[in-house]
Amino acid sequence: MSSVKYIAIAALILFGVVLALIGILSVTHDTPVRSVIAEGDKGGPPSTTDPLFARSMELFTGAHIEPGNSVQILLDGNGTYPQLWKDLASAQQTITVQMYYSQPGTVADTMAKYLIDRAQHKVRVLLLLDAFGSQPLKRDWIKNLKRSGVEVVWLRPLRWYTLQKAAQRSHVRVVVVDGKVGYTGGFGLADYWLGDGHHEDQWRETNVRFEGPTVAALQAAFAAAWAEATGELLTGDLFFPKISFADVGDVQAGLMHTIPSTGSTPAERYLALSIAGAQKTLYISNSYFVPGDNFLRLLLAAAHRGVDVRVLTVSNKTDVKTTWYAGRTYYEKLLEGGVKIYEYQPTMMHAKSMVVDGMWSSIGSMNFDNRSLSFNDESQLVALDRHVGAQMDSIFMNDIKWSKEIKLNEFRKRPLSGKILEWGAQKLRRVL
Repeated sequence: MSSVKYIAIAALILFGVVLALIGILSVTHDTPVRSVIAEGDKGGPPSTTDPLFARSMELFTGAHIEPGNSVQILLDGNGTYPQLWKDLASAQQTITVQMYYSQPGTVADTMAKYLIDRAQHKVRVLLLLDAFGSQPLKRDWIKNLKRSGVEVVWLRPLRWYTLQKAAQRSHVRVVVVDGKVGYTGGFGLADYWLGDGHHEDQWRETNVRFEGPTVAALQAAFAAAWAEATGELLTGDLFFPKISFADVGDVQAGLMHTIPSTGSTPAERYLALSIAGAQKTLYISNSYFVPGDNFLRLLLAAAHRGVDVRVLTVSNKTDVKTTWYAGRTYYEKLLEGGVKIYEYQPTMMHAKSMVVDGMWSSIGSMNFDNRSLSFNDESQLVALDRHVGAQMDSIFMNDIKWSKEIKLNEFRKRPLSGKILEWGAQKLRRVL
């Protein structure tokens, strides 16, 4: 074999190694923010009562926070689906729905019933399903919707030539009715979201229904994904109606639609600013709590300056044990630093919410892990409002009544087998 051929083979091997390395790095990258610095401000980063706080959030995340909204917190399936079905049934012009996770069952069939009914009444109904999270749905279910006039589209279908995008999913939840009523949260089309969140196989969930100018931002998040999937960018009065918000509500709120980016992400900046801005209380409810070293430091810094930092997460009843084990590797340092940790006992706790100083609240789809911060599209309703904050504080305190507080001395005595599983799971933190 000639030297030219050897060189060519070596070049091909090197090229393959480089591509493999790029692939590995693309699905394991982390978020880089380690601290929040307020240059020239002796009081530190802006707190929730500082006008600069909302402005900073807008600048760093792109979420437009404005007054004129009404916000209704919906707990679990019992508090969510009856209101959702009622709103869907009232649609006169448009319905847009985007779901990450779906599977056959009562919830999916009920959703289909309302979408079909509205489509048959000349309402334009658009359903966008993540091709990974919603793949359990049956073909006949999809065909029935399409036959009835519902426009069903798959987002980011898995193909051999799109493998480089396989890790980037849209975890967003959207329901918008007539451009006037919006829903987001952690819910989906699966029957374990039914119930009261206090019994086995009845997941504990927090969702939100809202009206006002922020609905347009949720509609725009849907429109961006719809354009990606179909090439059709939705605009105009049908999807973004000209309506007065004078009598809707008085809540200052916004929609944070986070998407992956190189370097720090909007999701990461939102979380860092929220933690750094806490002065009195910081209550985090999150089903997949794997903070990583950078957010570990931010949480410990908050506790060190006297903030009452509490984290509510899942117990061993989680649906993803690997993530639970990975998250528990951070417990010891957090507990040593004064952070209180609770594991929800009755069932799977799937809520993704946070409340800072009883004033700054968020409810949505974003988990406290690297996947949500670095790879997923996410949707969060954020509110700068004391009434909403008081509700969120009350919900958190009620949830910890159903939870076990993790005590440092007891936690240190956990079995060696658990520690080994935690160590192994933690090594996978960036891809969980």
